[in-house]
Amino acid sequence: VQLQASGGGLVQPGGSLRLSCTASGRIFRLSAMAWYRQAPGKQRELVAVVRSGAFVHYADSVQGRFIVSRDSASNTVILQMNDLKPEDTAVYYCNVEDRDSYRDLRYDYWGQGTQVTVSS
Repeated sequence: VQLQASGGGLVQPGGSLRLSCTASGRIFRLSAMAWYRQAPGKQRELVAVVRSGAFVHYADSVQGRFIVSRDSASNTVILQMNDLKPEDTAVYYCNVEDRDSYRDLRYDYWGQGTQVTVSS
């Protein structure tokens, strides 16, 4: 499975950006699609995840500002980021969990990362 992410860039505080990530290749079933981020000198952290059945979870730091959604038909996950703050500056990574229900196996895949910089 390959993940292609896009949409990062430079934005002023209070601005918005939209990240997109599309999975392709031999896919069983994407049981979860998520966005993580890693700022310089910090550990990678979960930003938002959307699971099968439309379960959604956000990190406290982005609750109310970010919206995650998925299009199952195109295997795409979108992260709409609003009211961006300088502390949102990080490399954002797309992550998917691909589940092979027949063999009861789960595979974890990561995108290449896209830089988001919030600065005036």
